[in-house]
Amino acid sequence: MSDRFALTGARIFDGDDWHEGAVLVVRGGLVEAMLPQGALPGNIRAIDTGGGMLVPGFVDIQVNGGGGVMLNDHPDVASIETICRAHAPFGTTALLPTLITDTPAITAAAIAAGEAAVLQKVPGFLGLHLEGPHLSIARKGAHDPALIRPMTDADQAMLIAARQKLPVLLTTIAPESVDPTRVKALAEAGIIVSLGHSDTGHATAKAFAEAGASVVTHLFNAMSQIGNREPGLAGAAIDIGALSAGLIADGIHVHPATIRIALDAKQGPGRIVLVTDAMATIGTEMSSFTLNGRTIYRRDGSLRLADGTLAGADLDMISAIRFMHRTVGLELSEVLRMASLYPAQAIGQSHRLGRFANGTAADIVALSDDLDIGRVWIGGDKVFEAVAPR
Repeated sequence: MSDRFALTGARIFDGDDWHEGAVLVVRGGLVEAMLPQGALPGNIRAIDTGGGMLVPGFVDIQVNGGGGVMLNDHPDVASIETICRAHAPFGTTALLPTLITDTPAITAAAIAAGEAAVLQKVPGFLGLHLEGPHLSIARKGAHDPALIRPMTDADQAMLIAARQKLPVLLTTIAPESVDPTRVKALAEAGIIVSLGHSDTGHATAKAFAEAGASVVTHLFNAMSQIGNREPGLAGAAIDIGALSAGLIADGIHVHPATIRIALDAKQGPGRIVLVTDAMATIGTEMSSFTLNGRTIYRRDGSLRLADGTLAGADLDMISAIRFMHRTVGLELSEVLRMASLYPAQAIGQSHRLGRFANGTAADIVALSDDLDIGRVWIGGDKVFEAVAPR
């Protein structure tokens, strides 16, 4: 665990507001205080960040892989460590490794790996996201239709048991495969239920939100779209205030104009949050990999099956932030909230993540004014520092 120190020389964004001429004091892996520069006691070690910004670490609730591995192919704690480590240089300090639809045995192995990661205190590991297998075949996307199936009593019991050993458990389900009474039981057990890969309509989505669903997975992708007489799941995600919605901001999954429309129309308190839906390619030069025995090709900024179907995203969080700020045109502080505070709120972790306040995690990203990442801390420990150009 880190000792007591203060980060100086940068503007600080605390998740709500900007602070000039302030220092961020860290002790025991937590934020201890934010003080005026002149009020810093002389017995605290000061680290000059050289300008730029200090912002809360990014929180990614949908990460399928990174560093050359996919959780599906290697559902073990070593893969979780690799994935977390691969995303840290891009500012992600807390993430949910995500298991795409797979067999019951692989699902059980992933849950066991998550439980082991908790015990080993893997830096950056927040919990698990199980995306499937209880989805709609009509909106399967890159998920293997042979593995998609309705939820059973045994599935429900397994999820509830897993939640007892994981800080966060999020599961993506489709109303076509799960009864709302099961959603109620899952939500009451502390599981975050997300609607996705579904052809459901607004009325059904609303009923599932009332039963306890609180998130929608990758807005506009693998779901029923907004129509003149039926808003679909996409419209429900925007209209129903109880729902937050993940957004893959790479310019491929969702058009910038559609993103602007969604942001303007979104009803609260739920928010649109940035997710990467990242695959094994992040942090590597690999040109292809496999998922459920099928080859996924990395070309022109996207990841696709041989038939052209999008399969996750070749995206890291700082790239999503740059896209939202520079291309979509959203004000930087709001983009930073979409990458940190809002996802933390969506999974009930904003008491410790996504902002700087006394007692929150010292998950910190040092950014240049050009939005380049200089340094990253997780729990007060430096996990990345950019190499200065010669």
